[in-house]
Amino acid sequence: MPVGLVIVSHSDAISRGVVELLGQLAPDVRVKSAGGMAGGGLGTDFEATSAALADAETGSGVVLLYDLGSARMTAELAVESLADPNTAVLAEAPLVEGAVAAAASAQGGDDLRTVADAAERATGGTVEEVGQPPTEDAVADSGESTVTSPRVHRELVLENEVGLHARPAALLARALTGLEAEVTVVAGESSADARSVLGVMGLGARKGNRIDLYAAGPDAEQALRRVVELAERDFEG
Repeated sequence: MPVGLVIVSHSDAISRGVVELLGQLAPDVRVKSAGGMAGGGLGTDFEATSAALADAETGSGVVLLYDLGSARMTAELAVESLADPNTAVLAEAPLVEGAVAAAASAQGGDDLRTVADAAERATGGTVEEVGQPPTEDAVADSGESTVTSPRVHRELVLENEVGLHARPAALLARALTGLEAEVTVVAGESSADARSVLGVMGLGARKGNRIDLYAAGPDAEQALRRVVELAERDFEG
C-alpha cells in the first residue's frame, strides 16, 4: 500500500481542499484532513490530528504536512505519541506544493523517506515564459544543469479531455521516475519542469493544444518515449 498523507492546517476548509486536490492527483494514496479546531474555528487539534494519522496509516508509514507554526507543534506531538514514531515523518515543505509532490511520489510507490524528500524538494512549480527553446550551450552556460546531452525534442497534440490537468500532470511526472533526464514541457510561451506537477498544471494546456517536449541526459530518448506513449493512452495510468 502507498505511504499515507495527513494535511494539518489551521483551517478545515484549507485542509479539506488540499485533500480534494490530492484525490485527483493520487487516487490510490490515503490522504486525511486534520484542519481547524474540534468545535469549529481556526486552530489545530491534537486529537483530530492523531485520529487522521491513524486513519492514514496503511502499513507503509505516513508523511504529515502543515501550514503554520503551531500546526507543526501539533503534528510533532501526534507523531511522538505513536507507539513507533519512526513510522511517520513531518515534512518541512510548503503545504500545497509539498503535498502535491508527496502525493505523486506516494502514488508511484516510493517509500516513506523518499515521499518526505519529494515534499521537501517542492519548489512551487514555477512556470517560466519562453521565447525560443533553450539551446544546449545556453543550458550548459547557465550552470543550472549538469546534464547537457543528448538533447531530444518531440511534439504532440493533447487528445485527452482534460489536457494537462491534475491527474495527467501527476502521471507525466511519475512516468519519469528512475530516469536520468531533465525534461521540459513547453506550451505556447510558457515552460515547466515535467517533474513538477504544479508547474505542468500551471501551463494550462488543454485538449487540442500542441505541446513541445525537450529532454537532456542519458535517458532523454526513453523519457520522451514514455511521455508520448502516456499521451497516446490519453494519460490513463
